[in-house]
Amino acid sequence: MSADVVTHAAPAGPPQLTEDEFGALYRRLVSRTAWAAGGRGALDALTPARVLAAAREVRTGRTVTLAAPVETLPGPDNAEPARHRMRGQPQENAARGLHFAMDSFAMNVHGDADSHIDALCHVIYDGTLHGGVAASSVSAGGATALSIEAAHDGIVGRGVLLDIPRLRGVPWLEPGDCVTADDLTTAESAQRVRVGEGDLLFVRVGHRRRRAELGAWHAARARAGLHPSALEFLADRRVAVLGGDGNNDTAPSFTEGVDFPVHVLAIHAMGLHLLDYLQFEDLAPACEAEGRWSFLCVIAPLRLPNATGSPVNPIAVL
Repeated sequence: MSADVVTHAAPAGPPQLTEDEFGALYRRLVSRTAWAAGGRGALDALTPARVLAAAREVRTGRTVTLAAPVETLPGPDNAEPARHRMRGQPQENAARGLHFAMDSFAMNVHGDADSHIDALCHVIYDGTLHGGVAASSVSAGGATALSIEAAHDGIVGRGVLLDIPRLRGVPWLEPGDCVTADDLTTAESAQRVRVGEGDLLFVRVGHRRRRAELGAWHAARARAGLHPSALEFLADRRVAVLGGDGNNDTAPSFTEGVDFPVHVLAIHAMGLHLLDYLQFEDLAPACEAEGRWSFLCVIAPLRLPNATGSPVNPIAVL
């Protein structure tokens, strides 16, 4: 962390939301993001003009991954790790001629360890998907509406990283801590960047660094993330995508009766594709070194026509 970074204390006691308060917040966000009610949700903000503008963010041509390596070993936060199996490999006695080494993978896309993107069909809330689409559109055969195929042409835009541990002068936020709208606006000021319409917003809480230094823990029970009220900041700025190095949701939940309020608000109410369990430990120092926190970002989900999400490797181009 650079010596000139001004640190700010964590907010004192962000409020728990009652069921009624959450319902009112949900309705406000639906109303304020009515422009994103279609099949692509907030991706509609990524107009050709905004993609062209994002390309002008490239200064050095340096590329940086925002994904963590796929894990194949079980752990406290990864009870069902990806499975990697070699299907063909050269034999010791096959020195001559042509041979192929081959493998296959299987993955629980929506786990608590691997980097992934959530499609708009991922969250079913009160019997519907985003935009009022019937929950019955998702069955054992997959999703017939709002699948990750909505992003088949890729997601390309101006990425902005807001680093909350940097703001507070700590290496990471502890599990259970949360990011408020005030944190986001204060981080903008401290980093001399402003989140704008159609931006891809990435919020660092330091989950990956804590995991690397202290070891994995049961992240489903305790993790840092956004406070539900912080989604009003995203609605104000009309962002196109939200990504975090944790699950984006705080655990335990700050909302009565809703375990994943940020997922409900972002995906179901606002039409935001979410990226969970990214890693910013390569990107943050690169941004620090260059003195800027915005960049061209390219996200290319797999072509999985009926899927609720995809493994993903977003690339920042500085």
